[in-house]
Amino acid sequence: MEKIIKLLNDFNELVMFKHSIFSLPFIFIAMIVAANGWFGWSLLFLGTLAALTARNFAMGFNRYLDRDIDALNPRTINRPSVDGRINPTQMLFFTIANALGFIGVAYIVNDLAFYLSIPILLVLASYSYFKRFSYLAHIILGVSLGLAPIAGVVAVSETITLWSIYLSVGVLFWVAGFDLLYSLQDIEVDKELGLHSIPSKFGAQKTMLFSKIMHSFTIVFWLLFVMVADLGFFAYLAIIASAVMLTYEHIIVSRDFSKIDKAFFTINGYLGILFFVLIVLEKIFVI
Repeated sequence: MEKIIKLLNDFNELVMFKHSIFSLPFIFIAMIVAANGWFGWSLLFLGTLAALTARNFAMGFNRYLDRDIDALNPRTINRPSVDGRINPTQMLFFTIANALGFIGVAYIVNDLAFYLSIPILLVLASYSYFKRFSYLAHIILGVSLGLAPIAGVVAVSETITLWSIYLSVGVLFWVAGFDLLYSLQDIEVDKELGLHSIPSKFGAQKTMLFSKIMHSFTIVFWLLFVMVADLGFFAYLAIIASAVMLTYEHIIVSRDFSKIDKAFFTINGYLGILFFVLIVLEKIFVI
């Protein structure tokens, strides 16, 4: 039993389960808006399961593919995929199992979800390759998490709406923007290993500028989402709060690069939760 618990803890560390906080709120935001309120316990369970299996697949594949690179980076050298706690065969099995789980859940949800399941997995897997030949990998990561709101709408209404596209594009720029800040930690390693990233190509100051521009686009597209979805006071409050939190994030990073972890995990995690809570207030509790 102790070995099983240890292995589960190692896999939890491998995929950084706590980072699910970045994608889950926006799946449920889209589901709430699409359903015009509560969407039911069944879809809550299936939506959560789909999100987690998709993310586990993406993280498992990334760790499997990047284990040689991670072994050369001081920041990642202690990951379970590098230090031997989880071997390549176990990672590959984990990745395939989650891919099949995601496809299976999508099949249960509806036909459109099932048809989109494999293309979504291909997009998620592509991120791991991009940094080997293109500094646009940050955008691909944004696209990967930006698919979450569209998946949420598809689950509820088996269609893709204009407002869900705006919400998704906002998530795309949000994720790409904070990933730029996070990747500032690896500038020298990326240069040394010949990996492609915006920080290693353009430097720290331009990277921070690009991140600010992307987060400006985030607010614009989330505002379009609120307007097109015909939402009210609490939704607009979510946009204002997001703008304030993203501004604070950039202030923290510009003052001290050692605070990048705080900006990346804490502020962005709270942003997603607060956005979700305000949409719940808007569509479920407000009459």
